[in-house]
Amino acid sequence: MPPLDSDAPAVHGPGPATPTRNHSGRIKLLGGTLWLLVLISLCLATIWAAAALYFDLSITGLGGPAAAIYVLTMTAVLFTLRFRWLALGIGFGLFAGVAGWWWTIQPSNNRDWKPEVAQTAWAQVEGDKVTIHDYRNFEYESGRPPQPRWETKVVDLSRLRGVDLFINFWGSTLICHPILSFQFGDRDHVAFSIETRMAKGQTYSPLRGFFKQYGLIYIVGDERDVIRVRTNYNHEDLYLYRTSIAPDRARRLFLSYLEGANRLHDRPEFYSALTSNCTTNVRVHTAATAQGKPYPWDWRMLLNGTVDQLVYERGGFESRLPFTELKQRSLINAKAQAADRAPDFSAEIREGLPAF
Repeated sequence: MPPLDSDAPAVHGPGPATPTRNHSGRIKLLGGTLWLLVLISLCLATIWAAAALYFDLSITGLGGPAAAIYVLTMTAVLFTLRFRWLALGIGFGLFAGVAGWWWTIQPSNNRDWKPEVAQTAWAQVEGDKVTIHDYRNFEYESGRPPQPRWETKVVDLSRLRGVDLFINFWGSTLICHPILSFQFGDRDHVAFSIETRMAKGQTYSPLRGFFKQYGLIYIVGDERDVIRVRTNYNHEDLYLYRTSIAPDRARRLFLSYLEGANRLHDRPEFYSALTSNCTTNVRVHTAATAQGKPYPWDWRMLLNGTVDQLVYERGGFESRLPFTELKQRSLINAKAQAADRAPDFSAEIREGLPAF
């Protein structure tokens, strides 16, 4: 430092930032972060809206062009207005228009359905007597179309003994299809399979399942149909578990399923891979009939390939074998293929399984 009596000016380093400068910097950072989050949200909304137009615009041949025009318009707005807040506001306005249109699309029971989902089951309950109409009991033969057979089935609720769970894999082990079957007396079973209801010409696509492409249907039918078509003709893997559901809850669960079937018979709904599918609807019924607080939601109900392990962990199976051994012994394909057209098909596929 200069001597005290020097005339040289003192040199000072930069002082601490003022409170005003710090406050201004924080505001800019927050504003930039908020802008980036809004832009990302708009990009995701644009992808959804374009897909909705592509899949769900009912005018044949216009879905693709409409989606392309939407994306080009959104891009032009953003670049023309240089990604300012006004551009983001207009972008969300365009998205709101598409979303508003999409929500107006209503499901219908009046389509040219595939034969296996042409009818919707419904039931009448009079005390313990339940009459199920349009009960599916198709006949299958390799190389030939299925032979439709819709029947009327009568069951006695006082003879309800328990509930079995089938887990069906048709491809990736990340996704499965659960089927519940209710046992009446010693050998009678009523199976419920919650499925996509597809029109003729449609095939299932996981991506399309997130849009309004398919109806939702409760197939109520004979195991010789619902199970055998998967093991013997579609060659899919099926596992069968005996649940620990007591008869009193089984009754409530069975009636809850029938209420779901009756509702869809009267008021159609869309299938949704996210909110209304085979597994989420099972949870709706099990939660509605639980005594006390139901189990919390688990991610395995959405990516459901391990949902049988989830049920096992919650004590939902009668067998307490280690899960790996239980699953290995619960595969029924060989039994189903051996039983095939046997009149006691349901008894034969259960022969020797754990807890049966």
